Amino acid sequence: MPAFLLSRVAVRRAALLGVGVGMLAACDREERPRSPAAASTIVDDFGDTSAFTRAPTRIVSLNPSTTEVLFAIGAGGRVVGRTTWDGWPDSAKLVPSMGDALRPNVETVLAAHPDLVLLYASEDNRAAARAFQRAGVATVTLRNDHISDFARTTLLLARATGDTLRARTVIDSVTATLARVRAATQGLAKPRVFWKVYDRPLLTIGKGSFLSELVAIAGGENLYDDLASPSPAVTLEDVARRDPDIVMVAPGGNGPLQNAPAWRAVRAVRDGRFALVDTARVGRPGVRLGEAAVSIAKRLHPEVTP
Repeated sequence: MPAFLLSRVAVRRAALLGVGVGMLAACDREERPRSPAAASTIVDDFGDTSAFTRAPTRIVSLNPSTTEVLFAIGAGGRVVGRTTWDGWPDSAKLVPSMGDALRPNVETVLAAHPDLVLLYASEDNRAAARAFQRAGVATVTLRNDHISDFARTTLLLARATGDTLRARTVIDSVTATLARVRAATQGLAKPRVFWKVYDRPLLTIGKGSFLSELVAIAGGENLYDDLASPSPAVTLEDVARRDPDIVMVAPGGNGPLQNAPAWRAVRAVRDGRFALVDTARVGRPGVRLGEAAVSIAKRLHPEVTP
């Protein structure tokens, strides 16, 4: 995954803009809030502790991945605020937008009278988290940058909202889909993939990105898996030297590359070997991780049905 990458701030946003097959219908069914059987205490990724004696009823989710999770576990009806980046499920678009996911407008959020605010655990959001806490609002910051974070953060949100059973069903569905894709592509030749996420500077995915994990699950090999950064800047000359088998781009992104003389240095571009990926589907490490893996696998291995 994740709305991509114009600056250092945009690189961080990419982590935000990032479901098992068959979960779509379930995500639009809402349930009444359930109070936890006992008080629940949560330690978030800033190390802050929040205690819940009852399930929150007015949630502002300023992290697109957590918004997706809330709708998937039946708590979407309690979401009273989201970011401009939240576009799934469709019912999330009916929730009032409160602006960006980083450095939110504290006054705007508090005007919605939330009893829980969810933030992405970026240093850009630390001041906002402190402001919400001073206002007496439970605030949970989560860093969901890797596939392994999905189950952890989903269960944490379920403990806060009071329905861990449904959360485990969602997790099991996503996990099963990922396992199915991995099994379907196991033993196949692994094309070396260059994933272009932005032009100036030229950014790609590194080992620190969940997108690199998805490429591996889908039967590919990230060309820059040797770089620890989630979104390293690289040079066109180095891309050409590494000689990828496939160039992954957003829909419509292949034309500009094929028409750019400088990109002719990359053999895959000259040969038209592109994989077009729906960034809205694969761009965040949320409920649609399984769906994202299926999508990538179909592009890397059209002969396989995951």
